[in-house]
Amino acid sequence: MDVESKLNDLPEWRREGDEIRRTVTAPDFPTAIRIVDEIAVKAEELNHHPDIDIRWRALHLALTTHDQGGLTDLDFTLAALIDDIAAKHGA
Repeated sequence: MDVESKLNDLPEWRREGDEIRRTVTAPDFPTAIRIVDEIAVKAEELNHHPDIDIRWRALHLALTTHDQGGLTDLDFTLAALIDDIAAKHGA
């Protein structure tokens, strides 16, 4: 898999070792929680769950496929969905 090529389509994400990471800054705390809730629904549908650290209105997200030992297409699929959700909420 060409990780760098896939990241070109996801400019908000950066690679750190076997993960891709992004910080989403929501307009306020309630919106941040709504974003997390929508991410949770998509993650459950894909059976692929991100690590999420919530700090007021900043969401720090990390994706990797633990059972595959690194990045897979699922990570990039979920990253794109997260980007769409964040944009919809003005983040």
